[in-house]
Amino acid sequence: MKYQQIDHNLFVKNRKKFMDRMKPKSIAVFNSNDIYPIGADSTMPFEQNRDLFYLSGADQEETILLLFPDAHEKKHKEVLFVRETNAHIAVWEGEKLTKEKATEVSGIETIYWLTDFDKIFYDLMTEVETVYFNTNEHYRQAVETQTREDRFIIKCKQDYPAHLWAKSNPILQEIRGVKEPEEIAIMQTACNITEKGFRRLLQFVKPGVMEYEIEAELLHEFIRNRSKGFAYTPIIASGNNANVLHYIENNRECKDGDMLLMDVAAEYANYSSDLTRTIPVNGRFTPRQKAVYEAVLRVKNDATAMLVPGTMWGEYHKEVGKLMTSELLGLGLLDKADVQNEDKDWPAYKKYFMHGTSHHIGLNTHDYGALKTPMVANMVYTVEPGIYIPDEKMGIRLEDDVVIQENGAPFNLMANIPIEVEEIEELMNSGK
Repeated sequence: MKYQQIDHNLFVKNRKKFMDRMKPKSIAVFNSNDIYPIGADSTMPFEQNRDLFYLSGADQEETILLLFPDAHEKKHKEVLFVRETNAHIAVWEGEKLTKEKATEVSGIETIYWLTDFDKIFYDLMTEVETVYFNTNEHYRQAVETQTREDRFIIKCKQDYPAHLWAKSNPILQEIRGVKEPEEIAIMQTACNITEKGFRRLLQFVKPGVMEYEIEAELLHEFIRNRSKGFAYTPIIASGNNANVLHYIENNRECKDGDMLLMDVAAEYANYSSDLTRTIPVNGRFTPRQKAVYEAVLRVKNDATAMLVPGTMWGEYHKEVGKLMTSELLGLGLLDKADVQNEDKDWPAYKKYFMHGTSHHIGLNTHDYGALKTPMVANMVYTVEPGIYIPDEKMGIRLEDDVVIQENGAPFNLMANIPIEVEEIEELMNSGK
């Protein structure tokens, strides 16, 4: 891995939080992701199942974690199975986890080779009443591919039909949404790498540059700072492309007079950052561009101030909608009649700001985290309002990642990334 090894005490704490919430005589099973084929002998780069990583730090395929707090033998309270390695594998594929390295990474003392799983699992199941399965129940999930976890669940139910089944996901939604200090430090590193990429772009962007050239500049800067690359598919949208919310072609020329929306950020150690900035391609905002930009910035700043303990996610979004409505009236994009006659299920402001303002972020860009209970300290959220005006071939979105504090305003992990009009113009023109 490119990243510096994480102190395994983070994973020790995470496992304890999970096990403290398990039912008596229960076992929880977490499988790694598959390596997905492309065709012929080609595969996609491996990405670890984020729940398995959160609980073990093991960043390798063909890995299984068992958590069994009531195991008769102490050594089986936490068990990690990894693929057996040898000299041949080392030559062809590179270093894999040895048993000793697996303990060093995870803090788990009991490590077995994966070939021993069926035998040991059968023995442990004689002590178990309930099995926790790790299903993906994120509110945005739309997965059609059968995963390694899916196959395990089918087989386990066939082999052990008399056992009870439970879901790991509600526990993970609760505990993954509240970050440990070590996690926030890792996310700060990801944000710092993103900052380096953005500052590089402010010197690079000019009329005539291609969107994919900007993507290449970012990837260069991210990888040279120990990131695998983008935390999500980058959006580099100039002119009217910015009005396509998930524009990812990145194949157009950036033209003089256009605004350039970039929703791009680095990952680090499997943790995401999530940044959006919108800049003038020629380095100078027009009066209209500046007016819309500063309206978005005001909404972002006011929305950020609302992210405090006790805030409800749904009510927060309604309040942000009111802020945006006021700004759109000021810009002449809405009038009072639009607001008075609006559909309450699709308010007038949604014509120009149709997506949500905030989501949890962490090991996933759209991370696990409670949404129906009050916000608490150490949750990490994005804040990303935007105004999209196809008639003016302009879309502006601004986004930072912030940590809710026990008291006061959230801590902005991206506070050092330029966002004010004057600073952006100054940096874009400093080398000219």
